[in-house]
Parts: sequence; C-alpha cells; structure tokens
Amino acid sequence: MTAPALVALAHGSRDPRSAETIQALVGEVRAMRPDLRIEPAFLELSKPSFSTVVKKLVRAGYDEIVVVPLLLTEAHHAKVDVPSAIAEATAAHDNLKIRATSILGLESVFLEVLDRRLRTALKDARVRELDALVLAAAGSSDSLANQAVARLARMWGSKHKLPTVAAFASAAPPATGEAVRQFRAEGRRHIAVGSLFLAPGTLPDRAAELALEAGAVAVSAPLGADAEVARTILARYAVGAVELVPV
Repeated sequence: MTAPALVALAHGSRDPRSAETIQALVGEVRAMRPDLRIEPAFLELSKPSFSTVVKKLVRAGYDEIVVVPLLLTEAHHAKVDVPSAIAEATAAHDNLKIRATSILGLESVFLEVLDRRLRTALKDARVRELDALVLAAAGSSDSLANQAVARLARMWGSKHKLPTVAAFASAAPPATGEAVRQFRAEGRRHIAVGSLFLAPGTLPDRAAELALEAGAVAVSAPLGADAEVARTILARYAVGAVELVPV
C-alpha cells in the first residue's frame, strides 16, 4: 500500500528567495524520508500552485494526500485560505482524500534554530554579550496569533535570562524599530533581533532594516531549511497519515 503523498504548503512570495528556501526545506524533508512522495506548493504568488501539485499527484496515482501548512501562526491563511484550497482540490477530483494537518506552528524547538541563526549574526557583529532580545514576526490582525508570538518571546527571554519582547513587521505594534528604541531608551545598548520567519522576503527585510536603523547590533536570518523544521513537518505528516486510515 502506497503511503499518502506529503504536500508542504507555503504561502508564497514575490521574492524568489522565499520559494528557493521552501524548495530547500522540502529537500531536507526528502532526505529524511526518501520513501515518501513529497512536493512543495504555494497558496499564491509562487509556483507551483496547490491545484497544480494535486493534479500532478493524482496523475501519478495518489488518492491520499497529507497537507502540512508551512505557517507559523494560526491566522487568516491557516483559518481561511488553506481550508478553501483543500475544499476546491477535493471537489475537483473524485475519490481523492486530502487531510490538512495542524500548521507548522511555534514549536519551542524553533528557539534552538533561532539561537543558531543569531549566533551566526552575532559572530559577524563581534558582540559577546547582549542586553535584550527582540523576537520579530510577520504580525497579524488576529490578536491570538500575535499573543502566540509574544508567548514564544517570553520563553526565549526566560531561556537566556534577558528582557525580551515580540515585534511585528505588519498589522500590529510594536514594529521592530520601536521595540529596539524602547530598549535603548532604558539604557540597553546590545540588542539583538531574532527573525521568526520561515523564509526571506519583503517583511523579514523590512523588519531587519527598521531594527538596524534603530540600533540593533544584529538581526538573525529566518529559520530557513533547518533540520528541526524538517522534522516538525514529518511529525505533522505522521499524524495526518494516521487520520486518513479508516476505522
């Protein structure tokens, strides 16, 4: 019996670096599970589209697909766009079963990825000790999504015993520059920013630009094609595959 195909469904971006990073992340997942059919897809702005990938898998003989949304927070894309895309794909193909897993989310293990990215940035900046941290995320009009980021920021701060706040690139205050300036107003000078984004793009770039302009000593790269992220995708897939088994 063929295992369900895995579709890693990202939002998409006009910035080509974003799709390249998602492709690289899917490459990490494939390396861990070469026995599975694993495909990247995008909701918008990047190719291939979700519908294109589903058609490709159906032509290849797959009648079960597990979709892992590559989203960090439970906001509009997770609540509306992903279910809509899956409903359309299911309606377009008879006898096709598609199961969407929970989103990638804000796993505490991602803080380890953030730390690795930040250590690289700090090495380049030649800074040994920090006074404060800022956790930069995309931001959402959904307050619960922003609160989830704020909780992760508190966890990160507790881990390093440093004052830490969440900041957002859009839709919610504070912006990264505002967060850095507030810490500097308190007399803190060595402030670093962790980029809680999956891939490069306009929002991460803007968040980094504002932070550096405000005096941050370093800004980390996004999470990217990291093994911990890949393992989380496979963990989500395992749950979705079990849910497809009839009882």
